[in-house]
Formats: sequence, structure tokens, C-alpha cells
Amino acid sequence: MAGNAENPPSTPDSPTSVGFNTDQLPHTSRTSENFSSSSDDDEAAVDPEIVRDEPEEDVLLEEEEGEDLFHDNFLDDYRRMDEHDQYESLGLDDSVEDERDLDQIMADRRAAEIELDTRDGVQTTRKLPHLLHDQGRLPRYKEVILLNDLIDCARPGEEIEVTGIYSNNFDLSLNTKNGFPVFATVVEANYITKKQDLFSAYKLTQEDKDEIEKLSKDPRIGERIVKSIAPSIYGHEDIKTAIALAMFGGQEKNVEGKHRLRGDINVLLLGDPGTAKSQFLKYVEKTGQRAVYTTGKGASAVGLTAAVHKDPVTREWTLEGGALVLADKGICLIDEFDKMNDQDRVSIHEAMEQQSISISKAGIVTSLQARCSVIAAANPVGGRYDSSKTFSQNVELTDPIISRFDILCVVKDVVDPVTDEMLARFVVDSHFKSQAKGANMDNMPLSNSEEDTSDSPMDPEILSQDMLKKYLTYAKLNVFPRLHDADLEKLTLVYAELRRESSHGQGVPIAVRHIESMIRMSEAHARMHLRQHVIQEDVDMAIRVLLDSFISTQKFGVQKALQKSFRKYMTFKKDYNNVLLHLLRQLVKDAIHFEEIVSGSSSALTHIDVRVGDLQRMAQEHEILDLKPFFTSALFSSAGFVLDEQQGLIRHHLPR
Repeated sequence: MAGNAENPPSTPDSPTSVGFNTDQLPHTSRTSENFSSSSDDDEAAVDPEIVRDEPEEDVLLEEEEGEDLFHDNFLDDYRRMDEHDQYESLGLDDSVEDERDLDQIMADRRAAEIELDTRDGVQTTRKLPHLLHDQGRLPRYKEVILLNDLIDCARPGEEIEVTGIYSNNFDLSLNTKNGFPVFATVVEANYITKKQDLFSAYKLTQEDKDEIEKLSKDPRIGERIVKSIAPSIYGHEDIKTAIALAMFGGQEKNVEGKHRLRGDINVLLLGDPGTAKSQFLKYVEKTGQRAVYTTGKGASAVGLTAAVHKDPVTREWTLEGGALVLADKGICLIDEFDKMNDQDRVSIHEAMEQQSISISKAGIVTSLQARCSVIAAANPVGGRYDSSKTFSQNVELTDPIISRFDILCVVKDVVDPVTDEMLARFVVDSHFKSQAKGANMDNMPLSNSEEDTSDSPMDPEILSQDMLKKYLTYAKLNVFPRLHDADLEKLTLVYAELRRESSHGQGVPIAVRHIESMIRMSEAHARMHLRQHVIQEDVDMAIRVLLDSFISTQKFGVQKALQKSFRKYMTFKKDYNNVLLHLLRQLVKDAIHFEEIVSGSSSALTHIDVRVGDLQRMAQEHEILDLKPFFTSALFSSAGFVLDEQQGLIRHHLPR
């Protein structure tokens, strides 16, 4: 070093003991080194007791074991960089005055911090690529060791929060395999918290609770919730009702602590292609609190229930939960249900009824919880549902699996000019409104823009998706409806009549499970209205849903007879306002077209009158008899129609 007598001090023309010329280093570093070494020599000459600063052994060892700083191209690393060696003397030299104001100084400071953060971010991205996870990458796992009282505190499928120490563990198998010491990293758990509240993602404030209580007092809240289910999909009120009931669910019961009755509702969507079955499942996956989506073709028996694997390190058998176990206290969505193998489909029988999965493999004998609703979608045999055939001929599902579904929704793609035109208008409007704001708005006719306001997705009757999730969370956590004795009498009568009719028909066989299905649906409907007790309205709705499900599985000729025999149970106040509005607009268009033919132009018209009798005649063709709810609705007045009862006319003012 510089103080060693054996090595003379370096000169600009002679290399040092390390083997390079110090003049080739940057000017600032060489100056500081010479200054520090000369000051140490002067102090040692004045006071012999002063010991020169010698480099520590650790530093020397670190330099010896580190990277080779002086290689063939080391001059490129130590070259002078003028743009980085120039520093402003502002704030350091009193002779130079800073003419910047405080705002400019703060702006420069923020700009410098942003530049430093950008530079550091680039370096982190370059140096630590293993910390960056690409999208679509498989999730990683880490072993957690539980000791003492933490053993068996969690089961597969449960969500937990682990607090522990990230440490290493000597792994003999890895050492033998690699031939040198290798340590495996594990987490030694100190504390484990179960997430009993599965809806913790939505923290309800007091304002949210007040708003939810206010919504529950609306007598039409049930219809509003059904409309809010998948608002981007037109129609399919029966499917939306079934999904709403499944998401709210019934009340779980435990008979004397021995026998457990499930409260979850299972739904099967069976229908023609292109009827938005998969879209409904995707909507539930996004909206549901704990939803697991899978397909029948890509799922096996162990993938749905549970699998036993051998740990590659410990060589012990471990248990891993499948989709039904992971969806515990949630919803399991199975698309392409008919594509599953028969052996795989049989494996979920226990999970759908007893809501548990029994495992007895490789010395592991246990039972896993699968307390979840199952919403499955399937296609009929041959692609399309044939109403001239029986239900068993249209599907490749056995009776044991069908009887475990509480609601069967048969979706048929029937040609109906009125419905098809309304569907086409809804699809076109959805694509138009999904454009950027202001796109082609000037080219849109005024009449169409006014007509579309009533059918827009921002309908005040439709709840926002955020409010729907909060409403669902509040209902699941605070509402536990109970039955009354009077409600059970009507259920027994309906069950007896259904058993009698099912023995003659070729549809779904009615079993005792369907009584429990009606009870669960009535409880779910009561929970939808935030009622702690089931009333007659809830029972009537459950009976109506089950009858619709039963009648839809019959042949076309048998359906009409069953609808007449069960008409007293199926009569309810249905919302036909959208259909009537479409028929009324069609009459207005016909009247305008007639006026153009007669007078040659309709530009001078200020209003169009339509007879009430014409609307009644068209409504009767769609089995709509009562028009008073439509005339008094907000939809009628917002569309620009005025009723003149004395003359029996409906007047529509045309835009100028």
C-alpha cells in the first residue's frame, strides 16, 4: 500500500503495486485519495502514537473474493464522464446567488426525484428479473410448518392468513441429489387466522347499510335485483331469477346435530347454442364472492373433488382440494357439464347433496367440506333441444344427477318476430353505447336517441353492480329467514299434485328433494327482501319457479295441459311494460307510414294518435290482458306518450 516501505510511492509515470497508473482514474477520486494518504503521513510524523488508517481484513477479503475490478477493459468503467462530473454550486457557494423562487426549486426537486426513481426502476428491472411475474404465470406455493397447537387448525379449501418466520431448512434429499449443501426455504408459522368472513372484501359502512335498508323497503326490490343480474344480456328472466336465488341461497339446517340439510341451491342451464349460458356463468364468476369456474371437458373427478399426491421431498402423501373444495361457502361454476365422463360426473353426487367429499386413499381417511352451490351449463343431444322428444332423450344426464338440481332452466331459441326485433335493438344499442363518448352522436337521429333512453343500461330500476354486491353481502351476513306452519301446507299440496302429474308425463321425475328445493327457494326469496320470516309471497314464488322448471321439461303437447292445471299457482303480476312499449311504438311507426302514403310527407305532423283498442288487440295476442299498469308506469310517460281515456286514444308527440 501507500505506507509500505517495500513498495515506493507511485508516480505519474510508474504503475502502482496493484498494476495500474493512478492518473488514469477520474480526477476527483485520485485527489481525494492523495489528500487522505498525505494527511495520515503528516499526522503520524507529528504524533507517533497516531496509527494510520489501515484497511480492515474484512474489506480486503471482500475485495479478494469479489469480482475482478481490473480486467482488460477496465478503463471503460473508469473513464471520465463530463456530463456526470459537472455539479452546480448553488447552495454551496455563498458568492453565487440562487435566482430561483421557492416554487421553481420545489419543481426542480420533484423532477430530480422522478428522474432518480425512473433510473432506479430501470436498474431494478434489469438486475432483478426473477422478482417480476408475467401475466398468466402459474401460481407458486410455499410450504408452511405448523407446530404444537397449530396442527390441524386448517383444512383444504379454507382461506387463511399466516404470520410466521421465513427460514431455511436443511434438506438431505437435495444434498444427496446435488452433491453439495442445499437448503430449502419454509415458513415457520407463529399464528394463523381463518377468514370466516368470506365477504371481508366489501367493508360495509353505515351509509351503505342505511342505503341497503332503504332499498329493502321497496316492494319491487326482488324484480329490480333480477333485472340487475347480467344487465348486458337481454331477456332470460327465468335464468336471472334462478341465478339470483342461487346467489342469495337458503338457510342451512342441522337437525339435532346429527343430520345436516344443505341450504345452497343448484341450477342447471340446458339449452340451444348462442343463448348466453356461458356468459351467465362468467357473470357469476365476476360478481360472486367466492366463485370457481371450470369446464366439464377440462375437469376430471379428482380436479373437481380432491386428489392425493406424493410429496417429492418428504415422500409422504398429501391431500389437495379440487374445484368444489375451493368453492366452499361459495359457488362452483361448471361449463360444458354434458361433456364430462360418467365416472367423473358420479364423483360429485356426494358433493352436491351432502356437501362433503369423503377421501380414503393411500392411508388418508378424511372428509372435506364442499358447502357450495353448483351452477352448471349443458347442451342438449344433437346441439338443439327438441320439444317433441322427452327430457331424457334430449340430455345425456342420469336421473340421480338431475334430481340434485333444484332448478332446471330449459332455454329454447324460438323464432318470435317481436322478441327478435327487441333483442336486435338491444344488441345494436349496446354496441352503440359502448363506443367512446361523442362518437357519431351527431349522426344519430333524435327520435332514436329519445326512444333509447328508456332501454338504456342506466335504467333507474337496475342496481349498480357495486351496490348489488354490497346488498348480497349484507343479506348473507345478517338475514336468516325462518318458516311457518301455514307455509308448509301449501307446499305439501303442490308436491302431491306434482307427483301425480309426473307419473303420467315424460319430464323430470319429482322426488322428495323437490320439497326441500321449494323450501330453499322460499328462504332465498325472503333473504332477497331482507325478511327474517318466510311469508306467503315467498312460497308462491318458489312454487312458481319449480312449476316453470317442471313444465319446461315436458313435451310441447303436455306443456299446455299442465299450464292449465297449475294455472292457480302460476298466476302472478308480471312486468310486460317493455313488450307493450314495443307494440305501441310499432303502431306509431305504422301510423306515420300511413300518413306519408296519404299526404306524401310527415314533416308537418306534431303528434300521432293511436287507438287503445288496437293496442289491446295486439296485447291479447301475447296473452296480456291488463294494460292499466303500463299506462300508469314511468316507462309510458318517459317515452312521450299521453293517454286520453275519454276518446280512447294514446297521443305521442313527435320531435321537431
